[in-house]
Amino acid sequence: MRGYIANTDYDWYRFLGARQPEEVNFWRPGGVATFNSLAAGEPLFFKLKKRYNSAIVGFGFYVSFTKLRVPMAWEVFKEANGAGSLETMWVRIARYVHRRPDDPQFRATHEVGCILLTSPVFFEPEDWVSGPADWHHNIPGGVSYDLSTGEGQRIWDECKLRLSGRHLPDAVAANLSLSNELERYGPGRIVHPRLGQGTFRVVITDSYQRACAVTRERSLPALEAAHIKPYAKGGEHSLPNGLLLRADIHRLFDAGYVTVTPDKRFLVSKRLKEDFDNGAIYYALAGIEIASPQRPEDWPDREALEWHNEKVFVAY
Repeated sequence: MRGYIANTDYDWYRFLGARQPEEVNFWRPGGVATFNSLAAGEPLFFKLKKRYNSAIVGFGFYVSFTKLRVPMAWEVFKEANGAGSLETMWVRIARYVHRRPDDPQFRATHEVGCILLTSPVFFEPEDWVSGPADWHHNIPGGVSYDLSTGEGQRIWDECKLRLSGRHLPDAVAANLSLSNELERYGPGRIVHPRLGQGTFRVVITDSYQRACAVTRERSLPALEAAHIKPYAKGGEHSLPNGLLLRADIHRLFDAGYVTVTPDKRFLVSKRLKEDFDNGAIYYALAGIEIASPQRPEDWPDREALEWHNEKVFVAY
């Protein structure tokens, strides 16, 4: 199993360490093209700069990478971006990329690279782990390490030791268990880390290629990540329990006027016309096969779709 040791802003660590959120956006200010150093479920370690003894001060489990305009990153993750306000986030980003934070063009176009992490753990100073002895201080971003040998193994073992005897949130314990599966079975094993609400929204959006599964609408502000089985009913923030839907279809889906069958066909209830005397644009879509993520293991879960068909959809 791999891990990634990343240079981390002290203010970001201190802000989030005081709050212990269920997910974080480990953003890169320059909006790098991609990040492919980790597989889902592998850990990213937070390493402070040399002035803080290059200490490892926590870690989180990798979910995915995306690029977002700064206002969208703030809308999705709010304080999980490691800042108390959007304005503070703008100021920090501008400092790193050497721009004026009030530059209108900068604000209109700038994107950040978003490394999405779930179940982060932040250590108190007395529990900090010594950084890698072989670290080169001219590394700008971070480096991958094999966690089964050398400094990578030492750091991973010490981080897990810091957690022994502590009461861990369910999501942290679940993702630690997933990481143990990766260690046993290798990187070829596909896992779905337990997500938070923000990471759920972004993962669903990107997996459906930023287009509504039914209409293929691509106006991002009009799209919403829908739970097939609601979180309040025991559904998870997980990719197979999600659909990317245009906002109006999302509302109809939650109200039971539309559904998706286990074979991924879009259905519209007769009750929509009976109750509201309209709905022609939705009936025109009835029977179409919805779009799905590229990987079959990410497709909508059949059992969740059956649950929605039986428990939510109003057929008559």
